[in-house]
Amino acid sequence: MKAWRVHENGEPRDVMRLEEVPDPVAGPGQLLLRVRAANINFPDALLCRGQYQVRPPLPFIPGVEICGEVVAAGEGTQAEVGSRVLAQPPLPGGGFAELTVADAAGVLPAPEGLDDAEAAALHIGYQTGWVGLHRRAR
Repeated sequence: MKAWRVHENGEPRDVMRLEEVPDPVAGPGQLLLRVRAANINFPDALLCRGQYQVRPPLPFIPGVEICGEVVAAGEGTQAEVGSRVLAQPPLPGGGFAELTVADAAGVLPAPEGLDDAEAAALHIGYQTGWVGLHRRAR
């Protein structure tokens, strides 16, 4: 499959490379997802620069927020193949790829009223707005 990978830290435009990599495999408690849309977030830029609080081992695939389609379910999971979902793929195998895995417990159904790109942007954007309004602004 094709994926954007980072082999060294720096500005995203300088360090991200489109490469052929092996397909990921869903482990226990995980879902294999075909990425339909991946949102670009500030954490992705910080990850590329090595400035985020989590520093995945190099090389890694950025992409912390996606809308995807369930391709396969790992052991201990119950998900309908073909269902459209929102996910935050765990690093080092993020969502800037054709396929990714995500923990089934953290996957949510994608809202039917949103297209793939809108749905992909919902997860972190919604959380950021909610925390800003409810925990900071009060």
